[in-house]
Amino acid sequence: MRDVLLDYGQGKLRVEVPDSTIIVRYGETYTDPEPLGEPADLTRKALDAPLGLPPLKDVAGPGKKAVIAFPDRVKGGGHAKAHRRVAVPMVIGDLLAGGCREEDISLLCAPGLHRHNTVEEWSGYLGTDLVRRFWPDRILNHDAEGPELAELGTDAMGNVVQSNRRFMDADIPVLIGHCSGNPYGGYSGGYKMLVTGLAGWRSIASHHTPKTMHREDWLGASTKQHMRHQFRSIGVAIETAAGKRFFAVDAVVGQRSQVLDVQAGSLDLVEKATWPLADRRTVVALGMQEPADVLLIGLPRDFHYGPGMGTNPILMSLAIGGQLSRCWHAMRPGCVVIAVAPCDGWFNPHWFPSYERTYEAMQRYSTAAEFLASDEAMAITLDSDYRFSYSQRFTYHPFHAMSMIAGGSVVQKWTSAGYVVGAKVPGYARGMGYRTAATVEEALKDAARFVGDSPRILCTPECFSGGVGVHLQR
Repeated sequence: MRDVLLDYGQGKLRVEVPDSTIIVRYGETYTDPEPLGEPADLTRKALDAPLGLPPLKDVAGPGKKAVIAFPDRVKGGGHAKAHRRVAVPMVIGDLLAGGCREEDISLLCAPGLHRHNTVEEWSGYLGTDLVRRFWPDRILNHDAEGPELAELGTDAMGNVVQSNRRFMDADIPVLIGHCSGNPYGGYSGGYKMLVTGLAGWRSIASHHTPKTMHREDWLGASTKQHMRHQFRSIGVAIETAAGKRFFAVDAVVGQRSQVLDVQAGSLDLVEKATWPLADRRTVVALGMQEPADVLLIGLPRDFHYGPGMGTNPILMSLAIGGQLSRCWHAMRPGCVVIAVAPCDGWFNPHWFPSYERTYEAMQRYSTAAEFLASDEAMAITLDSDYRFSYSQRFTYHPFHAMSMIAGGSVVQKWTSAGYVVGAKVPGYARGMGYRTAATVEEALKDAARFVGDSPRILCTPECFSGGVGVHLQR
């Protein structure tokens, strides 16, 4: 037996596991490819020779309006050489060199249904000097409930299409994206940046729901997911409605959000150019002789979507479901998931005001899918107070909770059992469909009915605190 430290709340929990356990850690199990150059050099090279589109310097000009959309605080990092921090000023420089006036350039944060970012948060990841240049009227949050949300009907697949009118109407629309591992469609960036970051809830409900996320192909965090096909279809429909192709500047990023490469140009060609290196960085082959029976993970208190993600039972379940998707190709059918999580029922109402009501309503239904299809779920989504709070008070949109339930409930659909160990109020975990146990040892003993007395265990102890995640395969 050996010890492993799992993320747990605001600290670590020491757990004893068999010697045969496969423990995945950055720097030991895998490392990042070497960057192809310095971020500024890579960005300059990409902007000077974009794929499928002319350079921004050549399309800029007096009187032309440009909108530069960038990802919100949830991903991308804020260090000195982070992609947004390097790329946005360089794009502005090219637009100015081509003849645009600075007063005709706007910056647009693309949070989708996440909480709008504050000036302080923008300063943290874009830099104070840049924010001061554009504040207050030319650096904005996309508002999924605002008057600039364009309703564009449906696409060829039947998905609802919505996007930001200011971005679509710009003479020069530019998307800054991160090609980083993501359970949703394999990678962030590309069309995903457009169709989630600048959409409304009805469009997001075309893919962040059980009809997409409960498909078996959602597991495995692949660009071949049905969800990825939806992203592309919706994105093409938006470009068609706008009558132009959007200019993307995407960075392939590593474990610490460091830039490995940058590609610019049309969205479709940028995806094709960034995914091969992203695959090298993100898809980790473990060399296992047999698939694992048990996935063992630990959740911090605060990560990804914000404070309390490991205590809020809905967000906790999404984190577990997302990590199962990342590890799916290393797991056997009917596997078991054991997650160490504080889960004390602190929903963080300051950021997630609709979540507690959503959780309580869900308890009146037999399955997550039944609840999400109910009139009660729709009433919460349409609640005017929650929607106003999203637009004006820096909180998450009420449909965000519904999308988290869709992703989190894959554990109950596709495994023999999910266990939460160390929950401070275990009833909240049980309310999400999990079995509960005081220790990992107790959970493994109970899980023996599904995986036997000597299960093969795959452990990813720092999958949420260790940086940008990876997708595991045998």
